[in-house]
Amino acid sequence: MPLVNMKQMLEHAHRNGYVVGAFDLVSLDFLEGIITAAERCQAPVILSLAESHFDYFDFDLAMPAVVAAAERADVPVAIHLDHGHSLESAVHGINRGCNGVMVDASHLAFGENVAVTREVVEMARGCGVPVEGELGYVPGVEGEDAERHPCEIAYTSVEDARTFVQETGVDFLAVSIGTVHGRMQGEPRLDIARLQAIDEALGIPLVIHGGTGLSDQQFRRLIERGVSKINYYTALADAAGNRIAGNLGSDARGYTSLVKGVREAIADEVERCIRLWGGHGRAGEVLEQSEPWLPVEHLILYNVKGLDEAGVEAMMREGRRVLSGIPGVLAVDTGRAVKADAGYRYCWRIRFCHPAVIDSYREHPDHVRFADGLFRPVAGERISIDYQLFGDRA
Repeated sequence: MPLVNMKQMLEHAHRNGYVVGAFDLVSLDFLEGIITAAERCQAPVILSLAESHFDYFDFDLAMPAVVAAAERADVPVAIHLDHGHSLESAVHGINRGCNGVMVDASHLAFGENVAVTREVVEMARGCGVPVEGELGYVPGVEGEDAERHPCEIAYTSVEDARTFVQETGVDFLAVSIGTVHGRMQGEPRLDIARLQAIDEALGIPLVIHGGTGLSDQQFRRLIERGVSKINYYTALADAAGNRIAGNLGSDARGYTSLVKGVREAIADEVERCIRLWGGHGRAGEVLEQSEPWLPVEHLILYNVKGLDEAGVEAMMREGRRVLSGIPGVLAVDTGRAVKADAGYRYCWRIRFCHPAVIDSYREHPDHVRFADGLFRPVAGERISIDYQLFGDRA
């Protein structure tokens, strides 16, 4: 089952009045628990990786496992970079396999937030990747994420939201209406009228961060007023922590004994949310109405004149370094023909995350400088073809 276009996934949720859960993961237990719950419910799901959690795991090592889990799932999946703080973060997330990114500049003044977010949107458009922005400020209160979100709440205004979306072009907007990152203290007081007005003004999928601690009725009211994505982590971390604490109380010894049942505890909480938020049974509809997220292989076969083998290797090495940093480039490989009498001696195999990258890559200044300065002058005899990959994803 392929990854699917995240924008189309959330637009389906918005049209049909339900929420897709974006569940933050920090380990394989979280990853497997989230996928297990989504498959039980036959629901679309978003695997979310928050930049604020990268102290707990190596993002570059984790992403191959996340992509593999998404591709073998039997439900539609998207992979999202949560709370990215910069253009560089967004590029890195896309180039490691995220097909949705959030840029969080909500702590900045309005004009700065617009400028930072617009820059990410312009880059991501060239990769076919949708962008979530945030307007207003969702603070932290208690829990693992609280200290990462200091300051007081700043509510999202309708007029600012309208201007922000118009000037940035974001696909989804995270709004502040009274939720907090971490655990709620006391009775949550949500400004539902504000949310409804924002939904009516924008007409795009809205996002809520800080869902832990809300009542079932409050969740239903959010969904009725345009929320299509809820980010959820603290309750999952608590479920995992409580299971570990229970194992410790039973005199468990060793790591595997301590984490026994953690995956199942996470899956149970994710399943509860999916069913409450209305996503269960929606997998088939989303697959029918969302494009599969399939990479493209950009292949170049070529011969070289004027360079010895050491020169060719130096040129390839520089190309791998330069081209791998271009937005939307998942991998850059170089090779040499096995047989000496092959029609073409050398090759490039460059994997793009989406067909949109074919054009943005060709026009990117780093590609132009490398191609015109180092590659084309010595590789006059060449062919290039772009293939979209299917394999067992189809």
